[in-house]
Amino acid sequence: MRISDIVASYILNMLDESDGNAEIRRNELADSIGCVPSQINYVLTSRFTPEQGYIVESRRGGGGFIRITRVHTDKNSALMHIVNSIGGELEFNDARLMAENLRCAGAISEECAALINAASAQRNFVGLPKSAANAIRAAIVKNMLLTQI
Repeated sequence: MRISDIVASYILNMLDESDGNAEIRRNELADSIGCVPSQINYVLTSRFTPEQGYIVESRRGGGGFIRITRVHTDKNSALMHIVNSIGGELEFNDARLMAENLRCAGAISEECAALINAASAQRNFVGLPKSAANAIRAAIVKNMLLTQI
């Protein structure tokens, strides 16, 4: 198991035990797991994002902490949150992760996730400049998600 999986699993267990709220001290967690503090940052920024249903707050300094809250929302609110967070451009890997996270959360069906992946795949944008492809992908994914509301 990779260290990032171990850190994520540890944090998820903390969230499950405390009804969706966890407070950690980055250095203490890194010491107890046996990793560097930057690995904790990586896991928080890649696996505990608003798009994945989490709010991460931090306070720096001697008494600093990181607070992670699991947000429970209904399907339509979750979808609108994702649509509003996409912005003007969207890369394929981000679209794929959004679709997978929404599928796992039950906000979209497996078929819808597969359609989003197919519609946003790189092969559909061959020959286009990256920024144009990402802008078109963002519009497509937004509109596909809006059909699920």
